[in-house]
Amino acid sequence: MAAEGRTVGLIGLGLMGQALATRLIPAGFRVLGHDIDPAKGEKLEAMGGEAASLADVAKCGIVVLAVFSTDQVEDVVENTLVPAGHGNIVLCTSTCDPDRIAALAARVVPRGIRFLETPVSGSSGQVSRGEGTGLIGGDPKTAAEAANVLDALFPKRYHIGKAGDGGRAKLAINLILGLNRMALAEGLVFATVLGLDPKAFLDVAKASAAYSQVMDIKGGKMIDREFKAEGFVHQSLKDFSLMREQAAARGQTLPALDLNKSLLEACVRAGEADHDNSAVIEEIRRRRK
Repeated sequence: MAAEGRTVGLIGLGLMGQALATRLIPAGFRVLGHDIDPAKGEKLEAMGGEAASLADVAKCGIVVLAVFSTDQVEDVVENTLVPAGHGNIVLCTSTCDPDRIAALAARVVPRGIRFLETPVSGSSGQVSRGEGTGLIGGDPKTAAEAANVLDALFPKRYHIGKAGDGGRAKLAINLILGLNRMALAEGLVFATVLGLDPKAFLDVAKASAAYSQVMDIKGGKMIDREFKAEGFVHQSLKDFSLMREQAAARGQTLPALDLNKSLLEACVRAGEADHDNSAVIEEIRRRRK
């Protein structure tokens, strides 16, 4: 039986959407999911969820968004959820332009949508294991109403502030995370060209003052050149483009951001857009005279 009789709608069934379903279904929620790709709906059904139309998902009391872009969030909320008139609580897990999300919340809350920004720090694998950190932005009363769903999705979470602040925190965290990936990739390449065994070196690096969680999550993938995605290159590039826009709007130069963005762009040009974002090491490997 669904927890507390609740049915949760899920729009967007990519890597993160599937990870969120992995949290909700074992917790006893009935999950109605929608994606423009029917194959992803089939994956949801194999997990124990139900593929559904967008109109049926819009009837759910709580709707979780795991779509790709700010444009898609705005479209779903304003052109589907608001007109449906069901007074949904909307949990937006997508990484978006925080200024546009704040403006969206200001537009739709008076029209009956209780909008809560809920991006998560962590790869899809980490989120599916309950290791992601939820970054909540919006009305604390809405967060309290959705607490049973938030408990299932994000056992660890922080209420950052108003709508938009969750996304701002997510971008700043993803900047650090992306630069940690870049630093690890460069360090592994450097150790290898110095003649060190990369696997042995990674073990030493994990025990050193240079340690970061990225070493556990991405180090083996970089060494083995196993790039099955838990976070796409193109997705990281989207995030870094958002960071660049936010920094530029505030007159801030972030040189390491620009370097990592250029590496991701090179990976996309090399046909690695759908690889795991640890594939940034491939571009560093290519930059050898």
